[in-house]
Amino acid sequence: MTMGVDFKRNGRVLPFLYKKMVHCFSFKLRSALVLVLGFVSGPVLFASDLAFNEARAPATKEDLMAIQKALMESSERVREATVSISIGDGFGSGVIVSEEGLVLTAAHVTAAVGKELTVIMNDGTELKGVSMGLVANSDAAMMRITEEGEYPFVEINRDNNYRIGHWVFALGHSGGFDKSRGPVLRLGRILKDSESTVHTDCKVIGGDSGGPLFDMEGRLIAIHSRVATELEGNMHIPMREYVKHWEGMQTDEFIGEGPFAQKPVKGSGYLGVGTEDSDDGLRIVKIGKDSPAEKEGLKVDDVILALNDQEVSDKSSLKAILAEMAEGDSLEVKVLREKEELVIKVELAKR
Repeated sequence: MTMGVDFKRNGRVLPFLYKKMVHCFSFKLRSALVLVLGFVSGPVLFASDLAFNEARAPATKEDLMAIQKALMESSERVREATVSISIGDGFGSGVIVSEEGLVLTAAHVTAAVGKELTVIMNDGTELKGVSMGLVANSDAAMMRITEEGEYPFVEINRDNNYRIGHWVFALGHSGGFDKSRGPVLRLGRILKDSESTVHTDCKVIGGDSGGPLFDMEGRLIAIHSRVATELEGNMHIPMREYVKHWEGMQTDEFIGEGPFAQKPVKGSGYLGVGTEDSDDGLRIVKIGKDSPAEKEGLKVDDVILALNDQEVSDKSSLKAILAEMAEGDSLEVKVLREKEELVIKVELAKR
């Protein structure tokens, strides 16, 4: 069941909303209103409609109505472009920023360059995707949907024309994808703005990482990065960090060094097979327990013909190819099994 919040009835703000917002939204902003929205879309807003951004706190019912109106007119169209990203045993979030399926997210979500990922749209449609470049020290990352299509997307605020105290809203697939609920919306304000981070009191949790932060015109201003117990510790990566490294991320660069992603170490990839040279080629004689080879269905007596289209003729050629690969790299293993050639995709584990 969709857990929507009905803001008004017969054109009036509901009493609980008025009392709640007046109580909660002091300048210290110790809490944020948590909303899961199913609103209708409306016309695009302009800065002149956002006078509430300049007020210290909502003072009247009209102020609350203006905030409500802005949220209703912006949320639905950007909600459609907010996606869930499946990362093995977990989930992150992201947001589509081009009709072709370019997605912005966080580096600790993608974790690597060239990694195969699954993008989940709000209706549950699963799409193939691949990670692109990332910035390890700021947590910025880019990926793309590899299946052709025309996708809903959002506008990026490249002007950085927001300030401390401005109202914003966060979207994300909190706790993982839930089709019946959809992306969760949190309303809040900007508490701090620095070159590489934006702090808000929007309550984000696990699963929101990589999701979007919008201004009240529905323009993307940041991506969720760090989650803290105290609201003031919630941090987001501003769009200026993405714009700064846009070309590098589009060309699949691993930029910088930092805590959010580690550069791949050549030779660290583990496939998990024991082999021997035979008249037929390099035959698998042993499969490691819980290894990538076992998980993806390689079998004893399979003959390895190629790895990523590179011919494998003996043990030395196998070792030479794996020596250039790292943990997390994708590998296409071409094998001969009972006179039939198969290609099996494997993600290398840590050696």
